[in-house]
Amino acid sequence: MNPLKKTYILKLYVAGNTPNSVRALKMLKNILEEEFQGIYALKVIDVLQNPQLAEEDKILATPTLSKILPPPVRKIIGDLSDRERVLIGLDLLYDELREDEVDF
Repeated sequence: MNPLKKTYILKLYVAGNTPNSVRALKMLKNILEEEFQGIYALKVIDVLQNPQLAEEDKILATPTLSKILPPPVRKIIGDLSDRERVLIGLDLLYDELREDEVDF
């Protein structure tokens, strides 16, 4: 019997079509498609169009990636170009390593 996989709920806050925002979205989609195929939901929020959402979630800089589920909430700021830093910073790599451990 296969254990149920977690679903990751993520929000990416960007400020329009700036080079950092475009790079962050491209890098994140690459990471998600390679590492988390079908087990994630991503919402991209443009803080220029929806400043109230950024204020509610206390977003002070863009791009910011926020992992909402599974808890705890984690945030990482930047263009997400360092793949390992993104995975570790959001506790995604740690969870993946822990699930791969084998009991003897």
